[in-house]
Amino acid sequence: MADTTPRLLENKIALVTGGSRGIGKDIVLKLAAQGASVYYLSQSEGPHADEFATAASENGVFITHKQGSVADAERVDAVVKEILDESEGVDILINNAGITRDGLIMRMSNEDWQQVLDINLTGTFYLCRALTRSMLRRRSGSIINVSSIVGLIGNGGQTNYSASKAGMIGFTKSLAREISSRGVRANVIAPGFIRTDMTDKLSDEQKEALQEQIPLGRIGDSSEIADAAVFLASDMSSYITGQVLEVTGGLGM
Repeated sequence: MADTTPRLLENKIALVTGGSRGIGKDIVLKLAAQGASVYYLSQSEGPHADEFATAASENGVFITHKQGSVADAERVDAVVKEILDESEGVDILINNAGITRDGLIMRMSNEDWQQVLDINLTGTFYLCRALTRSMLRRRSGSIINVSSIVGLIGNGGQTNYSASKAGMIGFTKSLAREISSRGVRANVIAPGFIRTDMTDKLSDEQKEALQEQIPLGRIGDSSEIADAAVFLASDMSSYITGQVLEVTGGLGM
């Protein structure tokens, strides 16, 4: 029997940064499965273009790549203009693009500090600045900024990354105070340790040590971050704004 359950994001338009791989890839797929058409902004189309094409066809939506860096203000503005010209408007913005350049502070170069801030924090600002006017005019929209648990509790060797992710939290709370009266919501997802290419390379001993820190006793999956994104993008969270949703297995408590 066919599934007749209403899809949570039917006919919505989403823009996801860093959507070509990892957490971003799963977010794109989960949004599409719930009826949203998705633009994803990244430097390259990425390795999942065929998977995206299949998902788009199966779900009756489109998944379209837009090339560019979130740290390039002019390109961000151009991409947003293209999208708004092509569609009636963006309903969901998910700022997921992020990089790490880890190192102890006494050895951290100016470039490693600045690149992380430019991509993770300033890129989020560029996207939000470019899209909020349209969302406010339409009096609806959900902005979701993907931060990290280290933005709340810190982590040695990641002063740049932690600063950028903490900045995203403060930025989002202030943004929510600016835009929520017009029906536009802004929230944060703070992932904990999530299974990625990087964690897959850890030894069994390293993974065990990592899991011992997590009350649920396991490393999270990127699909679980995507589930949180669907929740915050949908009307299930219609009375939630300015909040940080920790998806950490209890790590931050």
